[in-house]
Amino acid sequence: MAKQKYYVVWVGKVPGVYTSWSECQEQVNQFTDAKYKSYESKSEAETAYQLGWKKSWGLAKAGATKDAGKPKKTTESTIAMNEQIDYNSISVDVGTHGNPGPVEYKGVDTQTGDILFSYGPIRKGTNNLGEFLAIVHGLAYLQKLGSDKTIYSDSVNALKWVKQKAVSSTLVRDESTAEIWQLVDRAVLWLKTNSYKNKVTKWQTKEWGEIKADYGRKS
Repeated sequence: MAKQKYYVVWVGKVPGVYTSWSECQEQVNQFTDAKYKSYESKSEAETAYQLGWKKSWGLAKAGATKDAGKPKKTTESTIAMNEQIDYNSISVDVGTHGNPGPVEYKGVDTQTGDILFSYGPIRKGTNNLGEFLAIVHGLAYLQKLGSDKTIYSDSVNALKWVKQKAVSSTLVRDESTAEIWQLVDRAVLWLKTNSYKNKVTKWQTKEWGEIKADYGRKS
């Protein structure tokens, strides 16, 4: 069961402390320069809300004074806090039953959650390979539409493979994995023979909650 998080909205439609990502999202969705952040406890969130966003962003804990006055390091977490979700985008995710195991993936409209494309199940594969296929499928899909929309993925490895136009997986090539490897090889070839202007970037799960395309199969 996922740990309860609390979401502070300093600048949004209705500022306050919320107990779910969906409630927070309602307040910041399409709100220019919205300011919000997630916290692990209610007291921490309430303190941060009272302090205001200018004093709370970038602090490990609301009101923390350790190393006060020292320049704060720029980290993935602080970048995510300042980054806003681009809702004019596609979010992709993979669903598996075991890793390796049967694989399926889909791409959805980040704004509405509507499924734009899906594939599978593939007989046997891994989370990362499925995510890689989903990203490339998304790029090909947007290319046909002539769209420059952003693509979000929560897989660091898959994003790296797309950038490198090559995969590095320990999944053996045999009869049981022939289908996914055929698809992966075709996807790699597509990347090497096509260009795109779309931004392909990491979905910040810690700050934004589960990606819109999530299959909800996490234990």
